[in-house]
Amino acid sequence: MLKVGIAGGIGSGKTVICQIFSTLGIPIYNADSETKQLYFTNHQLQSKLIEAFGREFYLTPNDLNKSFVRSLLNEQKTRELLNSIVHPVVFKHFENWVQLQTSPYVIKEAAILFESGADKTVDLVLGVIADSEIRINRVVQRDSMLRESVQKIMDLQLSNEELISKCDFVIYNNGSESIIEQVLKIHKELLHQSTHFQG
Repeated sequence: MLKVGIAGGIGSGKTVICQIFSTLGIPIYNADSETKQLYFTNHQLQSKLIEAFGREFYLTPNDLNKSFVRSLLNEQKTRELLNSIVHPVVFKHFENWVQLQTSPYVIKEAAILFESGADKTVDLVLGVIADSEIRINRVVQRDSMLRESVQKIMDLQLSNEELISKCDFVIYNNGSESIIEQVLKIHKELLHQSTHFQG
């Protein structure tokens, strides 16, 4: 089955694009929400995290110690260790999920698709692009975040130019072009490619 990743920085509009694909009958795997579930449902993952970082990682079996996890993410060494434990579990979970689908292709939505190496788990990547100022304003309004905080997150993510160079398809979500028309065009192409895909 053809596997398509959707990548895009914070505020680019990945979720809206995924909702349109979903209305077309395409199953969406949201890597971020699935990861949050796996922290609590995958006991092997829980054991590895406690072994690596101590019992402080969890407040209760169903609640992460968010401030502690944030402190791990702020340091490169501990962030890399955390990712090396979590990402393989999520990748395996995605593969198992794909086996259950019957559609021509599936979509994996991941905030850090390239940064996490999740691009290697898909066949094609669709990038969602929007101007920096538009993205900042969206996130400030949506999440009541400070502009500086949004900018810090954006600085850690790929630039629009880098993202475009790595993607097979691009959707521009600045409000000047119809995203529905862009999605329909790509959907048609993906349906075509899925009939010839061997993988």
